[in-house]
Amino acid sequence: MTSGPAPVAVPALPHSRLRSSGGTPIALRNDCPQPGQPGQPGRPESSASEQGPRRWSAAPLWALPPVAVLGLVFLYPLALVVQQSFRPDSGGTSAQAYADVFASTAFREALWTTVWLAVAATVGCLVLGFVLALVIAFVPFPGGKAVARFIDVFLSFPSFLITLALLFVYGTVGMANGLWTGATGAAEGPFQFLTTPWGVLLAEITYFTPFVMRPLLAAFSGIDTGQLEVASSLGARPARIVRQVILPEALPALAAGGSLVLVLCLNEFGIVLFTGAKGVTTLPMLVYGKAILESDYPGACVVAVVNVLISVGLYGLYRVVSRRAGA
Repeated sequence: MTSGPAPVAVPALPHSRLRSSGGTPIALRNDCPQPGQPGQPGRPESSASEQGPRRWSAAPLWALPPVAVLGLVFLYPLALVVQQSFRPDSGGTSAQAYADVFASTAFREALWTTVWLAVAATVGCLVLGFVLALVIAFVPFPGGKAVARFIDVFLSFPSFLITLALLFVYGTVGMANGLWTGATGAAEGPFQFLTTPWGVLLAEITYFTPFVMRPLLAAFSGIDTGQLEVASSLGARPARIVRQVILPEALPALAAGGSLVLVLCLNEFGIVLFTGAKGVTTLPMLVYGKAILESDYPGACVVAVVNVLISVGLYGLYRVVSRRAGA
């Protein structure tokens, strides 16, 4: 079979050699899309992330309304309190109110009472909350789920309601003293501690313990019960299981609940007011006394500023410690 003529290879000419008969370069027309144009496999199309800044350029505008509401509702009144603390009744601007408050014995006693009550209540809530959460989470008993749900409801109760309940039970004319006087014929019962700092401490521990239990129960729900069973089968006693297995998992929850309780106790007002404890004056009670009873508004604002600074400082310290601990 006779084959056809072999194709003639045409050498590719450089662009610079393509010229017309007149010597001028010929402009090559390329109708084919070059790599990098949309729809071509040479280069992928620009992703949505590359167009993100143009698409979301107006996103910061959505943050203006909540920031404005926050500034109007919270920051502006706080700024007024700070401003009033530097405005004495005589007019002008002065820091004399700070010097007078810091030099007063009432402020130092209120500061000490606030700190030790808050620390003692926090320690009591941590111990009691940890034990109760252990029982609810790991000791099966009838009604355990109902108790766990009641804790969530308890968090919504106002603090003065718990104080009134304690007054009905342990007050001067409460149930406990009534039973005692009825059984012994005494003129008064032995339970008179609610009007002392110990009554305030009991009320705060009773009210704030669920704030520790809630994060603990959430942490305990994530613990694998198989670890507890393996540790028990290897001969570990319950105390060792709690110390080496459960407690490390509960440390972040304890830190979160304890810091929350500490800040809340520092700013608690209703419990101290409703117990009527004699000689128990905390910083919130001092603010109330200076503003309402003494009409010393600059002094009240000074105490309020100190209370806010302590609370914010404790929160910042908690954030630093929790970040370093990896919580």
